[in-house]
Amino acid sequence: MRPLIEEGHVYIAQPPLYRISKGKDNHRYAYTDQERDEILSQIEGKTTIQRYKGLGEMDPEQLWETTMNPATRTMLRVELSDAQEADETFSILMGDQVEPRREFIETNAKYVQNLDI
Repeated sequence: MRPLIEEGHVYIAQPPLYRISKGKDNHRYAYTDQERDEILSQIEGKTTIQRYKGLGEMDPEQLWETTMNPATRTMLRVELSDAQEADETFSILMGDQVEPRREFIETNAKYVQNLDI
């Protein structure tokens, strides 16, 4: 479906990594560790931080509010370079050749950030 990507029709809805709550009805979402730290520096008192590992950990209301609602969601357009890089990485990680996969993991493991995005 390359033409869909080339024409800019493919997007990814980005869910947050954290839900930061103070009290029962006061909460904010953070999409990066830096954003989480900024929010925490602005809030005084006891807070609760929930780390999302995937969409399955969200309540339906939270999923709507953060990822599905057109008024509040964050959308990332998929670029052709993203697709090409993903295809190459997928081929290395899922291919029959063990050595390239091992080398890729050993080389890149230290650079992993925002693994859930």
